[in-house]
Amino acid sequence: MATRVLVLVGTRKGAFILESDAARRDWSLAGPFCEAWPVNHVIGTPDGRLHAAGGNEWFGPAVWTCEAPGAAWTHASAGLAYGEGEAPIRAAWSLAAANGHLYAGVEPAGLFRSADNGRSWTHLAGLRAHPSRKDWQPGAGGLILHSLVIDPADDRRIWVAISAGGVFHSGDGGLTWEARNRGTRADFNPEDRRYPEHGQCVHCLVKAPGAGEVLYQQNHCGMYRSDDGGRSWQSIEAGLPSSFGFPAAAHPRDPATLYLVPLNGDTAGRYVPDGKVAVWRTRDGGRTWQDLRAGLPQRNAFVNVLRQALATDRLEPAGVYFGTGSGALYASADEGETWSCIAEHLPTVTSVETLVLER
Repeated sequence: MATRVLVLVGTRKGAFILESDAARRDWSLAGPFCEAWPVNHVIGTPDGRLHAAGGNEWFGPAVWTCEAPGAAWTHASAGLAYGEGEAPIRAAWSLAAANGHLYAGVEPAGLFRSADNGRSWTHLAGLRAHPSRKDWQPGAGGLILHSLVIDPADDRRIWVAISAGGVFHSGDGGLTWEARNRGTRADFNPEDRRYPEHGQCVHCLVKAPGAGEVLYQQNHCGMYRSDDGGRSWQSIEAGLPSSFGFPAAAHPRDPATLYLVPLNGDTAGRYVPDGKVAVWRTRDGGRTWQDLRAGLPQRNAFVNVLRQALATDRLEPAGVYFGTGSGALYASADEGETWSCIAEHLPTVTSVETLVLER
């Protein structure tokens, strides 16, 4: 049985798919798909089905579906709307699949679920009914629900991150929600309100593998780990070149290993420090960090990496992948020790995910 490794790439002008075998040395590129719509996130499910979330204020929201790699893409938006008097939905921003359901985070921030592989959608209204919603404010990218984490052991347990609203958790499948932001800073607030209950500008939220409740969060104002499902957070930014960045990606098996791409700050250009590209890795849950640079540009590389554009695969050793705002895609087949450029001149890369299939 052969292994197919797919790297699923969302861009400002459609979705792209890179494919290789288990060696991950040679890659083929296909796309653009989704009729070159703005695509914010692309995911795959173990049965080989692909989904892409996208849209903007001109097109409206849509989730595209491809029944198998190589098949045609179709899109639907039935039900992706709030009730009368609510703001129209501009775009779908994030996707997650669990237990036969597909979930979509949208802008302005809200959560939807589909029971028919994206053909129709139901609003999980409990999140927008949270009393904090009146205080949610758009970040630079808009008021978006960009991180969507579902516990693989219990799909009633959902975490979301909203920019700028904070982290919220539901234990009942999205009916009710609680804010989980204790310990994360909001440096843009007055000093006496630096640690509010909600309103933080979260950039990325991921869950570590395994049955525990370890979460990692890249925030506008720091890097954090939670060992209790977000009830409390501890800073783990010591040793990093910057407390500011967008993406984070968990190792597929080791809950203490995490990958980041720090940027030089929110007001200093938002590119990699000193124009030298590095992925930073911790092997001990954020106590120490190592910069991984072999094969990455180390001169005049003023690039950024957006919040959903860093991912790992499930192979051994794990592969690590990221895409840049300038349209380059980099891959490592040895957990970040060495890197190669596997695509360039793509549109701005908005997301990177992986799917490993056996055929």
